[in-house]
Amino acid sequence: MNVTSTYTVSDYLLDRLADLGVDTIFGVPGDFTLGLLDHVDEHPSINWVGTANELGAGYAADGYARMNGVGVVCSTFGVGELSAINAVAGSYAEHVPMLHLVDAPTEAVQAAGRATHHSLGDGDFTHTLRMSAEVTVAQEMLQHGTATAQIDRVLAAMVAEGRPGYLSLPADVAEQSCEPPTAVLEVPAARTDVDQLARFTDAAAQLIADRSPVVLADIFVHRSGSVDQLHHLLKVGGLQYASLLWGRRVVDERGSGYLGLYLGDATQPDVRDAVENAECLITVGVCFTDLISGYFTQRLDDAVRIDLQPHTAVVGGETFAGIEMRDALAVLAEIVPPRPDLPVSFAAPMSNLEPDPHAPLTQQELWEAVGAALTGNDVIFADQGTSFCGIAAQRLPSGAVFIGQPLWASIGYTLPAMIGAAIAAPHRRPVLLIGDGAAQLTVAELGTLIRQRIPAVIVVVNNNGYTVERAIHGAEMNYNDIAPWRWTLLPYALGGDVSTVRTHRATTQAELTGMLVDAAAHPTSLTLIEAVTGELDVPPVLEAIAAAAASANR
Repeated sequence: MNVTSTYTVSDYLLDRLADLGVDTIFGVPGDFTLGLLDHVDEHPSINWVGTANELGAGYAADGYARMNGVGVVCSTFGVGELSAINAVAGSYAEHVPMLHLVDAPTEAVQAAGRATHHSLGDGDFTHTLRMSAEVTVAQEMLQHGTATAQIDRVLAAMVAEGRPGYLSLPADVAEQSCEPPTAVLEVPAARTDVDQLARFTDAAAQLIADRSPVVLADIFVHRSGSVDQLHHLLKVGGLQYASLLWGRRVVDERGSGYLGLYLGDATQPDVRDAVENAECLITVGVCFTDLISGYFTQRLDDAVRIDLQPHTAVVGGETFAGIEMRDALAVLAEIVPPRPDLPVSFAAPMSNLEPDPHAPLTQQELWEAVGAALTGNDVIFADQGTSFCGIAAQRLPSGAVFIGQPLWASIGYTLPAMIGAAIAAPHRRPVLLIGDGAAQLTVAELGTLIRQRIPAVIVVVNNNGYTVERAIHGAEMNYNDIAPWRWTLLPYALGGDVSTVRTHRATTQAELTGMLVDAAAHPTSLTLIEAVTGELDVPPVLEAIAAAAASANR
């Protein structure tokens, strides 16, 4: 709460955010935001983290939300909010609850309709609100007398739907006096229809009968808060299970029943056979997108499939609406007969051939070395493309958290997103896997990472350009080239020094392995490793996806 004598709309908003577990707001200050930022500075439990630009702030808020539940990005109106809107759109696409807080001119300035800086000059101050309406679930421009109710409406919708909300806060409304909240925020809670649940139970029991189910899980298990219920089902049923690339964080890849990753045509044959030819397949929170399904090459038999989504369930093609995923999973845990003797898991790393210490580093060797260095305490961010697909060949340690952005697929997202995640989970080790082309888009936030003293491990894959695009089309074309950077010098140009930053350049697997060991031995330092590979060396998963993409684009 504000330490001054007057309690304002700004204080109300900050207290509501604190009640939702928010302790950090990311953004870039502007002349319309400064009054609000004074209140942030005075707030007892919310901190401000300034970033290099609004896009980076939005990505950081997204990463924070993926670890903490809700994130907040603050920008000035017009130029600032449109800089951040790409990040907001990514959060909308991937179902991440994030508030976009936009500080705007006073109501009097807006009413006068004058050509104010950061506006389009036509007197209409709602252009950008309407743009943001396409990528948020609730929007309000706060007004005198109704601001607190408007705040509650947007925050409740954002939390209930698990997607971004938008608040425009005129500078004078921000300083309007109001009463503090007197009750907790009322968030509509979805409830399971008991009649539908009973019908689902009967249908699921008939389909499962004496069959041996296999489970395929994906990201919406996490988004719906049903990870514990999924793990309980897998444990009591002794079930075999696989996941999609998007949902790697929802399963234990070291568990005895783990089969591997399912990627449509890009799947290992034994894993694909186990999933596609299962006697009964239970898909949980699965959302097939082009980049995680081999461009929609999945082949699942709906006749023997039980599909659970956040609020619906489908059994053998029959839909049961109004069923929460956690309740459906609890029912299945009671129905599925225990299976104590699991077959051996199929999942295994790629070949572990002894590397030639003098041979150039290959993609396969790169990801084997990285996979071997990961720990269960890591939060692993893999940028879309080579990194996201390359690490697919490695089984992640139990307890590790894996985060990517395969649906919105905005390259460069992971670097600033890792900042937010590291602040939300300070006791975990942040690990970033990113290509050189992607890193060039958001590398300014490396300075924010250093300023916040976040001891991340960063592996920049230097393959001299846009390898995903090379794999799809134009392998030798210069439009897939990028400017060659001296990556190991960048942290020092952006505020680091030898006491806080360690940089390395690896050209062989032996060098890379040693550098990863060194990173683990210096847990309080930021380590950046430039891993150099051939520009036409492509991970197998990416090669398969690129071939499908090339075919789809013809």
